[in-house]
Amino acid sequence: MTARPIALVTGGSRGIGRATSLMLAERGYDLCINYLSNQQQAIEVQAQVLAFGVRCMLYQADVADEAGVVKMFRAMDKELGPVTALVNNAALMMPQLNVEQVSSARLLKMFAVNVGGSFICAREAVLRMAFKHGGAGGSIVNVSSLAALTGSPNEYLDYAASKGAIDTFTKGLAKEVSREGVRVNAVRPGLIYTDMHSDGGEPDRVNRVKEGLPMGRGGDPSEVAEAICWLLSERASFSTGDSINVSGGLN
Repeated sequence: MTARPIALVTGGSRGIGRATSLMLAERGYDLCINYLSNQQQAIEVQAQVLAFGVRCMLYQADVADEAGVVKMFRAMDKELGPVTALVNNAALMMPQLNVEQVSSARLLKMFAVNVGGSFICAREAVLRMAFKHGGAGGSIVNVSSLAALTGSPNEYLDYAASKGAIDTFTKGLAKEVSREGVRVNAVRPGLIYTDMHSDGGEPDRVNRVKEGLPMGRGGDPSEVAEAICWLLSERASFSTGDSINVSGGLN
């Protein structure tokens, strides 16, 4: 019997992470769902995942905490086995501002989660996936944002800059590890109906700006999850260092 792939989805209890966790479970992945604080929400997603007949563990950790991330991967090793698929989805969005209002403290927190967390999770994944470390290969998908291309002026300039860093990280890491059997790609969601807009202080943001999109509507998290799952799969076996926009035509 072929062993199931083992996926870690950071920020997997809500929004795009939740949709991705459910879709991967449906496709036969064993899962570790990482979450930051809402345990009840994570438990609900775990119950839905287990209904697909796969294994699923929950792990509470702030991806900006290096020691916590290391412990999470070790717990996965013990309970599920070495990770073969990583979705770097966990990210921080903070209330809207412009550059005159930004502070060093906010930038440090934003980049620690959105960039540092993805780096450290990828490091731990590569230590388990790469041929030179005895791994069998694997796939990493970083969740970027269309804001990396637009810059998100007067709203989320710092968030956009952090996602621009993720785009660069994706390209560079892909080139580092491609000969080690590890593919690294990204998706850039556009205006998607998730709770993240509440984090930014405007829960109804998608409805406010959706008419400016070529498709005239916001996206569903499952539409982003489809792209993530494809990039993780062997159907995308010749794709690395690439990014897919899931943005309703905005670019």
